[in-house]
Amino acid sequence: MGQWAVIASAPDVPQGGIGYLGPAGTFTEEGLRRLDPEAAATAWPAPTVQAALEALRSGQLAAALVPFESSVEGSVSATLDELIRGEPLVITGEVHVEVQFALMARPGTSRSAVRRVATHPMAQAQTREWVAAQLPEAEVIPESSTARAAVLVAAEVYDAAIAAPLAAERHGLEVLVDRIADRPGAVTRFIRLARPGHVPEPTGTDLTTVVAYLRRNRAGALLDLLNQFAMRGVDLVRLESRPTGEALGQYCFAIEALGHVSEPRMADALTGLRRVCADVRFLGSYPRANASPTQVPEVASAAAYHEARAWLDSIR
Repeated sequence: MGQWAVIASAPDVPQGGIGYLGPAGTFTEEGLRRLDPEAAATAWPAPTVQAALEALRSGQLAAALVPFESSVEGSVSATLDELIRGEPLVITGEVHVEVQFALMARPGTSRSAVRRVATHPMAQAQTREWVAAQLPEAEVIPESSTARAAVLVAAEVYDAAIAAPLAAERHGLEVLVDRIADRPGAVTRFIRLARPGHVPEPTGTDLTTVVAYLRRNRAGALLDLLNQFAMRGVDLVRLESRPTGEALGQYCFAIEALGHVSEPRMADALTGLRRVCADVRFLGSYPRANASPTQVPEVASAAAYHEARAWLDSIR
């Protein structure tokens, strides 16, 4: 009974503070430490993505940091589906964290004694080859997060965990083997969410995220959607279809494009997108984590748009 009490305990939600996908010791906490070190000191470790976003929507939290995309596994469906189907939220920032997994256990545990290893399914997918080669006799048990796996090891439920090194520091475990990912250099992208009402100022290195809902599924519908960006010189970096949840065969498209909604070309593209779609959900314009400047074709520059509008005004 005592071990489960340890697992269930969590600090109260800080009114007006920031939350993140917990428990403490996850890669999400590491991302928050990088993005906002001061806020991380008093942040709330939410048990699930849904719990974090519900607290944000209710007004208990001012912001929440959650995983959004992995360079190995792709989108984090729990986050994307919440943004597609739940009450509107907007992205105000992002951070990229290189994923470096470690095998950890209670102090004094040897690798030869490890028989049951706990971890998150995404971490399991990224360390499967290493585990098969180095721990062929071990059973891998999926848990809701890598940090929860570490908590359960500390509570003597499992022999070892595959988690972020931060989890060992947080939960009094010993790192047996560091850097065990099958593909070194894997990165997870985390996004900071807030309630609608604030769009960060443009920086020249921005990303805009929207969800487009088709009027109906027909030949050329996706092409119409893509053309809204192509005709205006807006580069798409991500396009993903997701079920709307309303009926089988009904899909929407999550779109990420280089640029800021304040730019004429992006504003024009989103206006066109709204015209051809049943609905468009704006998920934010915010600085890119890698701060890479956006290359804008000369014909799509703000100056070109202003000149064209001045010409049109002169002949009306």
